[in-house]
Amino acid sequence: MKPHLLATIILLIGSMGQADAKKQADRFPPMPSSFIDKGWLHLFDGTTTFGWTIDGEAKVEEGRLVVGGSKPTTAFTTTHFGPHILSFAFKYNGSPPAEFLFDHQWRKLDGSWSAFDGGHANLHKRGPIGFRVPAGSKLTLTVVRLQPVQLRSIFNGRDLYGWKVFPGKKSTFTVNDKKELILKNGPGDLQTEGSWGNFVLQLQCISNGKYLNSGVFFRCRPGEYQNGYEAQIRNQFATESILPYTIEEYDPKTHKLIGKTMIKSPAVDYGTGGIYRRQPARRQMSRDLEWFNMTIIAHDNHFATWVNGIQVTDWKDNRPHSDNARNGCRLEAGPISLQGHDPTTDLGFRNMRIAEMPPER
Repeated sequence: MKPHLLATIILLIGSMGQADAKKQADRFPPMPSSFIDKGWLHLFDGTTTFGWTIDGEAKVEEGRLVVGGSKPTTAFTTTHFGPHILSFAFKYNGSPPAEFLFDHQWRKLDGSWSAFDGGHANLHKRGPIGFRVPAGSKLTLTVVRLQPVQLRSIFNGRDLYGWKVFPGKKSTFTVNDKKELILKNGPGDLQTEGSWGNFVLQLQCISNGKYLNSGVFFRCRPGEYQNGYEAQIRNQFATESILPYTIEEYDPKTHKLIGKTMIKSPAVDYGTGGIYRRQPARRQMSRDLEWFNMTIIAHDNHFATWVNGIQVTDWKDNRPHSDNARNGCRLEAGPISLQGHDPTTDLGFRNMRIAEMPPER
């Protein structure tokens, strides 16, 4: 790991002087569209610790994540990652040095506004991104980004090779001269011939109408109609978190239902990126008539989604095991499928890529 003056982070956000670079570190910068299209993900959203497990002290100040304080602190992403490229800017006040977990090793962090810029982890086992800070010290982080790598295409842009249409339904699936898979009418279901269990899936989608409904199903039961977990597609959100959802809570050890919690969300019908019937998307990151990027990561009973680079769900399925995701926690591999919802369905898909997740670290 090489610390550099923060101007090095220009590799991510464009050329600027040292003064401008310091200013960039003082706030949460938007992700350039070119990076979103390449599959980069924000691991820190600039406002909350959503997607992180904190043991100790952490807070968000002026768009920066401050880890540490009076007690030893660790911060780990709830999502595990396979091969990836990692970048972040940091400032450290304290002694001894803070550390971060990268490519199976804890590495030291020290200095005033430096950057870890583009380290490539060729992981043979998956695991979280982690930081640890000794008592009496503080690590300030911003622009924490990760790009999954080694994904392969599951759509060739020419035809439906590698996919199969569920018979007897109304949806149509065609490929246009722009190398886009066009889904119209419904209901219907287009399924991959391949199966995946623990994976990272990235794709681009456009909804060619107002508040159209579709979804990306995964870990499906092979040969069955729309039967799996679903990452929702519906770009309709209220201006405030006013819509009620009942979330079931299961004990992670006994897998017994221990309660139901009412939450409020701005998402209509779980919203784009929401895990349908399980967890609504927490914020709107996509709009109709515009291409957007979606990432789905599944490892064991943990599921997370990003829309245009921002994480919108973080959910563990603690229900009893079942080979049917409608009834319980399905761990078995299954096809990916695209949903034709109803006669108004009109969507496009492109750049669909996937990687099987390595075993746990």
